[in-house]
Amino acid sequence: MLTRRNFSKLVLGSSVLASSGLDRAAGQTTVPPPWTEVNSQDCDLLIKGGTVIDPGQHLHAPLDVAVKGRKIMAVSKDFPESRARQIYSAKDKIVTPGWIDLHVHCFDGVLNGINADHYFLGRGVTAVVDAGSSGYPTVGQFIKSVVNTSTTRVYPLVHITALGVTVGIKNAEDNLDWLNPVLTAEAAENNRPPVVGIKVHLDQRLSRHPQDLEMEFLNRALAAATACKMPLMAHISDTYNPLPEILKKMRKGDVFTHCFNNFQNSLLDGNGKILPEVREARARGIWFDIAEGHFNLNFDVAEKCLQQDFLPDSISSDLNDGLVNQHVYDLPTVVSKFLALGMDLDKAIERVTVKPASVFDYGLELGTLKEGTEANVSIFELREGNFEYIDSSGGKRVGHEKLVNKAVVCRGQFFVNQT
Repeated sequence: MLTRRNFSKLVLGSSVLASSGLDRAAGQTTVPPPWTEVNSQDCDLLIKGGTVIDPGQHLHAPLDVAVKGRKIMAVSKDFPESRARQIYSAKDKIVTPGWIDLHVHCFDGVLNGINADHYFLGRGVTAVVDAGSSGYPTVGQFIKSVVNTSTTRVYPLVHITALGVTVGIKNAEDNLDWLNPVLTAEAAENNRPPVVGIKVHLDQRLSRHPQDLEMEFLNRALAAATACKMPLMAHISDTYNPLPEILKKMRKGDVFTHCFNNFQNSLLDGNGKILPEVREARARGIWFDIAEGHFNLNFDVAEKCLQQDFLPDSISSDLNDGLVNQHVYDLPTVVSKFLALGMDLDKAIERVTVKPASVFDYGLELGTLKEGTEANVSIFELREGNFEYIDSSGGKRVGHEKLVNKAVVCRGQFFVNQT
């Protein structure tokens, strides 16, 4: 069961395992040369013989990854085992930059929040964006109790609604006194870093008067994001207003999360074609994010978009306490669904590494195994078989590959899944 893994921590400096490799057909790659004795330094951890897939560096090849302290020391062929204090064999495994989940809820113990280290770091995700679990009165407490105590890197968005995410609170957004762009912008600015943006929910189920208030919610959120000079993430699903009317207000760098939903105002027209306003929004720099969640990934919509060469910019989970044991489970499961829909492995990994790394200002370079960067590393098995996947509408697909996390490196610590 996905939620029952034993997850052990090995602080870099103690011993682990031994060596070797795996390969898979890929597109254009850039392979580093074999390791040479440029200096006399040893590494703390050698991840030996895995297939390194780092889309940001066009890497897809059997390589070794050497970690020293909290940094990537080298990615190369034939790094000598004698120069490593500990060795982890990645034979028959995939080694990637640490995954980034662009949409989660991890205000643990509040509404639908979950524990970041258990459900994200324990599944190969080293950085997450909390999508508005806190508003301007509560973001400070979120940072104190979650951001500052988690090994997983957690980056909050401040919700335009003072209460934060209002799941299960009927008509919570109808009181406009609780949607204050000035106070929201100040809270975001005063808590930068780690706050990286603003969040708004556009969903007619959250208001008694969506015809009057939905665009006002968006306008106030945009005002806050503009004032603090941060991107806006907009939850756009069962909206009252047509999608083109919403998209034309959004700015370059803003995020449309839940982009492959199947509600009435989706990104497809009545004939299943991508709306021209959707393509225009992408050309302007609007970001299209999956965020499967309870209701917002439909396999039929996803297939039609992929067939029209409209891939998502990022794959995220919207994981919360109602989804850890049903259809979403974790980010590797969501990525595996896109493999089942025909997405290339490298393109899928790109959408949980280098691409989401470019959306927000995280204060450090994420989504890469580039030498000298912070060592965020994920190690996976790519299991083969027949795996049934279920979307948010109950639709089913059978895939033949499944990504399962085996280990991660984050903040100078090495964690191994004992499965």
